Amino acid sequence: MNGHLLEIEHLSKSFGALVATDDVSLAIRRGEIHAVIGPNGAGKTTLVGQLTGELAPSAGRIVFDGRDITRLSTAARARLGLARSFQITSIYPEFSVLQNVALAIQAHSGHSFRFWRDARADPRLIEPARKVLDELGLSSRLGVLAANLSHGEQRQLEVAIALATAPRLLLLDEPMAGMGIEESQRMIALLASLKRRHSIILVEHDMDAVFRLADRISVLVYGRLIATGTPESIRANEEVRRAYLGTEA
Repeated sequence: MNGHLLEIEHLSKSFGALVATDDVSLAIRRGEIHAVIGPNGAGKTTLVGQLTGELAPSAGRIVFDGRDITRLSTAARARLGLARSFQITSIYPEFSVLQNVALAIQAHSGHSFRFWRDARADPRLIEPARKVLDELGLSSRLGVLAANLSHGEQRQLEVAIALATAPRLLLLDEPMAGMGIEESQRMIALLASLKRRHSIILVEHDMDAVFRLADRISVLVYGRLIATGTPESIRANEEVRRAYLGTEA
């Protein structure tokens, strides 16, 4: 077995004449944080949508831990261990923090959301949910309605919900979107604490976060992968500087 958890082979996705991802090949190593960066419209979210099964590729193949998952449904991929957070916060605002995570555990175990009332009292759900929330720094907010959390706390909760499904690969789509400086710093510290324990694909515009967290970085421009490497090599890459990083590099 090689060190790759996910292998993307010549993946393409077209919407009519628009090519959103263009012959992308990439391998994600076990235990790494692999950042995917690029300007708006580069195809990052389209790529993640193909990895999770929300979008069917026009061409190419996706292999997860040696298994071809290209045609599997989103639910089937989730059962294999792919979990995703979204650019826009996706939580149940009318439920408490603890209930949100307990529901994620309940759903992952194959039970219907009809029985969410049972999730509030079932120790098989509550105890694992408490452990996840403690890991994510939300143990003091268990009974708070998700709607009453700050934006940064809601983003933390979304990561907790994803982790509650015990993923083998966590796909984070702009987890720092809409955050202020202090909230961003807390999220960076949170993701750093997950490093090595979880394999993560991080799609993010915050370059401070990317260069502090990532083991490797891939750069998409107009749907094409123009570079993959360590943060140091990406920072020094002239093509990347011209296409994306510019003078910030």
